[in-house]
Amino acid sequence: MTRHGNGDNEANDIWQALVALVWETRGEWRRKVSEVSGLPFSRVRILRRLSDEPKTLKQLADMTGNDAPATTVAVNDLEDRGLVERQPHPDNRRAKLVSLTPAGQKLVQQIHRSVRDDAPAAFQLLSKTDLGHLRRIVERIGSHED
Repeated sequence: MTRHGNGDNEANDIWQALVALVWETRGEWRRKVSEVSGLPFSRVRILRRLSDEPKTLKQLADMTGNDAPATTVAVNDLEDRGLVERQPHPDNRRAKLVSLTPAGQKLVQQIHRSVRDDAPAAFQLLSKTDLGHLRRIVERIGSHED
Protein backbone atom coordinates (compact mmCIF):
# COMPACT_ATOMS: atom_id res chain seq x y z
CA MET A 1 0.00 0.00 0.00
CA THR A 2 1.31 3.46 -0.91
CA ARG A 3 1.49 5.92 1.95
CA HIS A 4 0.15 9.40 1.35
CA GLY A 5 0.90 12.57 3.26
CA ASN A 6 3.81 14.37 4.85
CA GLY A 7 6.08 13.70 1.88
CA ASP A 8 6.94 10.18 3.01
CA ASN A 9 5.70 8.15 0.05
CA GLU A 10 7.88 6.51 -2.57
CA ALA A 11 6.93 8.95 -5.34
CA ASN A 12 8.09 11.88 -3.21
CA ASP A 13 11.31 10.06 -2.29
CA ILE A 14 12.10 9.41 -5.96
CA TRP A 15 11.24 13.00 -6.87
CA GLN A 16 13.60 14.32 -4.19
CA ALA A 17 16.36 12.03 -5.49
CA LEU A 18 15.85 13.38 -9.04
CA VAL A 19 15.85 16.98 -7.84
CA ALA A 20 19.07 16.35 -5.91
CA LEU A 21 20.68 14.71 -8.95
CA VAL A 22 19.84 17.65 -11.20
CA TRP A 23 20.74 20.23 -8.56
CA GLU A 24 24.13 18.66 -7.86
CA THR A 25 25.12 18.23 -11.51
CA ARG A 26 24.14 21.65 -12.88
CA GLY A 27 26.80 23.82 -11.23
CA GLU A 28 29.50 23.31 -13.85
CA TRP A 29 27.02 23.87 -16.69
CA ARG A 30 25.81 27.11 -15.05
CA ARG A 31 29.40 28.32 -14.69
CA LYS A 32 30.07 27.64 -18.37
CA VAL A 33 26.89 29.45 -19.41
CA SER A 34 27.94 32.47 -17.33
CA GLU A 35 31.46 32.40 -18.83
CA VAL A 36 30.18 32.28 -22.41
CA SER A 37 27.53 34.93 -21.87
CA GLY A 38 29.43 37.23 -19.53
CA LEU A 39 26.24 37.41 -17.45
CA PRO A 40 25.12 36.03 -14.11
CA PHE A 41 23.08 32.88 -14.61
CA SER A 42 19.98 34.63 -13.26
CA ARG A 43 20.10 36.98 -16.25
CA VAL A 44 20.59 34.13 -18.71
CA ARG A 45 17.57 32.37 -17.21
CA ILE A 46 15.45 35.39 -18.15
CA LEU A 47 16.87 35.50 -21.67
CA ARG A 48 16.06 31.82 -22.15
CA ARG A 49 12.48 32.38 -20.97
CA LEU A 50 12.11 35.06 -23.65
CA SER A 51 13.35 32.82 -26.47
CA ASP A 52 9.86 31.69 -27.48
CA GLU A 53 7.86 34.88 -27.13
CA PRO A 54 7.71 38.17 -25.24
CA LYS A 55 6.59 38.00 -21.61
CA THR A 56 5.37 40.47 -19.01
CA LEU A 57 7.50 41.22 -15.96
CA LYS A 58 5.00 39.28 -13.85
CA GLN A 59 5.29 36.24 -16.11
CA LEU A 60 9.08 36.42 -15.93
CA ALA A 61 8.98 36.72 -12.14
CA ASP A 62 6.68 33.71 -11.88
CA MET A 63 8.76 31.63 -14.31
CA THR A 64 12.08 32.38 -12.64
CA GLY A 65 10.91 32.27 -9.04
CA ASN A 66 11.97 35.86 -8.38
CA ASP A 67 9.93 38.63 -6.84
CA ALA A 68 8.81 41.59 -8.94
CA PRO A 69 11.52 44.04 -7.76
CA ALA A 70 14.34 41.56 -8.47
CA THR A 71 12.88 40.81 -11.89
CA THR A 72 12.65 44.52 -12.68
CA VAL A 73 16.30 45.03 -11.69
CA ALA A 74 17.36 42.10 -13.87
CA VAL A 75 15.33 43.29 -16.87
CA ASN A 76 16.69 46.83 -16.42
CA ASP A 77 20.23 45.41 -16.51
CA LEU A 78 19.49 43.33 -19.63
CA GLU A 79 17.87 46.36 -21.27
CA ASP A 80 20.92 48.52 -20.46
CA ARG A 81 23.06 45.85 -22.15
CA GLY A 82 20.87 45.99 -25.27
CA LEU A 83 19.68 42.39 -24.88
CA VAL A 84 15.97 43.00 -24.19
CA GLU A 85 13.46 45.73 -24.85
CA ARG A 86 10.11 46.71 -23.37
CA GLN A 87 7.07 47.37 -25.50
CA PRO A 88 3.50 48.30 -24.65
CA HIS A 89 1.26 45.30 -24.02
CA PRO A 90 -1.45 45.20 -26.70
CA ASP A 91 -4.22 44.21 -24.25
CA ASN A 92 -3.14 45.76 -20.95
CA ARG A 93 -2.12 49.42 -20.78
CA ARG A 94 -0.54 48.93 -17.34
CA ALA A 95 1.77 46.12 -18.49
CA LYS A 96 4.83 46.04 -20.71
CA LEU A 97 6.04 43.12 -22.76
CA VAL A 98 9.70 42.25 -22.55
CA SER A 99 11.29 40.70 -25.63
CA LEU A 100 14.73 39.79 -26.88
CA THR A 101 16.53 42.23 -29.13
CA PRO A 102 18.52 40.82 -32.07
CA ALA A 103 21.61 40.99 -29.82
CA GLY A 104 19.75 39.03 -27.13
CA GLN A 105 18.66 36.41 -29.65
CA LYS A 106 22.24 36.12 -30.90
CA LEU A 107 23.55 35.63 -27.35
CA VAL A 108 21.00 32.90 -26.57
CA GLN A 109 21.96 31.12 -29.80
CA GLN A 110 25.65 31.46 -28.95
CA ILE A 111 25.05 29.87 -25.55
CA HIS A 112 23.15 26.96 -27.13
CA ARG A 113 25.97 26.40 -29.65
CA SER A 114 28.83 26.83 -27.20
CA VAL A 115 27.77 25.11 -24.00
CA ARG A 116 26.94 21.44 -24.14
CA ASP A 117 24.29 20.19 -21.77
CA ASP A 118 25.26 16.54 -21.58
CA ALA A 119 23.77 14.07 -19.14
CA PRO A 120 25.77 13.30 -16.01
CA ALA A 121 28.38 10.57 -16.51
CA ALA A 122 26.29 8.06 -14.55
CA PHE A 123 23.71 8.10 -17.36
CA GLN A 124 26.32 6.56 -19.65
CA LEU A 125 26.37 3.52 -17.36
CA LEU A 126 22.71 2.77 -17.96
CA SER A 127 21.81 0.05 -20.43
CA LYS A 128 19.79 0.82 -23.56
CA THR A 129 16.89 -0.99 -21.91
CA ASP A 130 17.15 1.17 -18.76
CA LEU A 131 17.42 4.34 -20.85
CA GLY A 132 14.33 3.28 -22.81
CA HIS A 133 12.40 2.73 -19.57
CA LEU A 134 13.58 6.07 -18.22
CA ARG A 135 12.53 7.85 -21.43
CA ARG A 136 9.04 6.31 -21.30
CA ILE A 137 8.66 7.25 -17.63
CA VAL A 138 9.78 10.85 -18.16
CA GLU A 139 7.52 11.23 -21.21
CA ARG A 140 4.59 9.80 -19.27
CA ILE A 141 5.18 12.19 -16.38
CA GLY A 142 5.61 15.11 -18.80
CA SER A 143 2.36 14.33 -20.57
CA HIS A 144 0.46 14.71 -17.27
CA GLU A 145 1.89 18.10 -16.29
CA ASP A 146 -0.41 21.11 -16.38
